[in-house]
Amino acid sequence: MAGQSHYILPLPEFDRPAKVLIVVAPYYKDIADNLIAGAKATLEKAGVTYDLVEVPGALEVPGAIATAHRLSNFDGYVALGCIIRGETTHYDTVCNDSSRGLMLLGLQGACIGNGILTVENHEQAAVRADPADQDKGGGAAAAALHLIALSRKWGNKTRGVGFRPESILIAEKGEGPSKA
Repeated sequence: MAGQSHYILPLPEFDRPAKVLIVVAPYYKDIADNLIAGAKATLEKAGVTYDLVEVPGALEVPGAIATAHRLSNFDGYVALGCIIRGETTHYDTVCNDSSRGLMLLGLQGACIGNGILTVENHEQAAVRADPADQDKGGGAAAAALHLIALSRKWGNKTRGVGFRPESILIAEKGEGPSKA
């Protein structure tokens, strides 16, 4: 809609380095290249380092992120790709399953910005991918950065809920061994 404005959060700042993995499905190479450019620019603006890997299609993006999350040391992930509606229901399967896979990973604690476009045609994709227009790649990177910032904010605190042995409680207070 013309004239409609959207609020965009300022990028978070990090007191220690952050590392992000960009996972892209470059099926539509021109679209993917623009998504990558936007994501890289946003990460660089925030001073965050990144790696980039390509996978065959949007359905492989969640699997690649799950593997990296399990086996590597990334703080967050940027999922990029483009799914354009075709003549079959394959579009619905790819859209739903790639999105669901990313959401499940996010609910398990992975900090993911989803920049997989789901569009009706190439023109819609081009506008959304263009870093000088809607910059959905940059937006996905920003989303990942905000989730990393939240995980760092909340991850450093302990709630003290549940069973804790007396020896740990004594050690935390700085007292010596208990004398009963």
